[in-house]
Amino acid sequence: MKLTHILSASLLSLFSTFALSATFTFTAIPDEDESQLRTRFDKVAVYLSEQLGVEVKYIPVKSYSAAVTAFRNNQVQLAWFGGLSGVQARRLVPGSEAIAQGFEDQFFKSYLIANHSIDLMPSDNFPTLNNYTFTFGSKDSTSGRLMPQYFIEKNTGMPIEQIFKRIGFSGDHSRTISQVEAGVYQVGAVNYKVWDTAVETGKVDTSKVKVIWESPTYQDYQWTVHSGIDNDFGAGFKDKLTQVLIGMTDKDLLASFPRESFVPAKNSDYEPIERVAKTIGMID
Repeated sequence: MKLTHILSASLLSLFSTFALSATFTFTAIPDEDESQLRTRFDKVAVYLSEQLGVEVKYIPVKSYSAAVTAFRNNQVQLAWFGGLSGVQARRLVPGSEAIAQGFEDQFFKSYLIANHSIDLMPSDNFPTLNNYTFTFGSKDSTSGRLMPQYFIEKNTGMPIEQIFKRIGFSGDHSRTISQVEAGVYQVGAVNYKVWDTAVETGKVDTSKVKVIWESPTYQDYQWTVHSGIDNDFGAGFKDKLTQVLIGMTDKDLLASFPRESFVPAKNSDYEPIERVAKTIGMID
């Protein structure tokens, strides 16, 4: 055998060994308290490692934009994104794909919540919000900013700057609930899953803060995988990863999201989110 063939075979073998031993990394948007996220996603890392046969590591980030940046720079190969952050990431990384979403993410929704000190009662009709103080969650949140802003402006016919006396961004859904409960802001927008879980676990005082309006449904969270994943981890890795996520049945792990199960997703599912983001000027 020629020396060049021997070297080529050796390099191929070395590359294959590296690919199989490389660490698979993932991140998630920081939509809740950091300790809750760490508990959830460290368990996900263990599950993925066992199922995929590779080392898996969860990489926490401090902001939604940091999650998108980590994905763009290939610092992570997989991310648990919201609807908007997933759209942003896939626009930056051609060939990346949404592969799985929570069953509930097919028909997600937002709540508007209000401090009990103001005269707003729960109703199917859109509330009158003029001159209240208002907080969104993260500036890049789908359920805590994008869709609430869209529904508010659609129902009032006015930009949010003309509606509210003061507008804030709490950073995540848990802080939105805390700030409205404490009266720092009179009204806020929150992910319905975070709210419902907080109520179920006694982490919100419903004598001080209440849901006043529930939005129409929309597609939201999803797992998005980086392009070229099969080149890095072997042929068929993306399909195996997809099946492992969809095949997650551990009730404790699913409850930590919280989701009933995971189902297939595709990029086109989030085209309505992209259109809304363009409509309110959040993306070009």
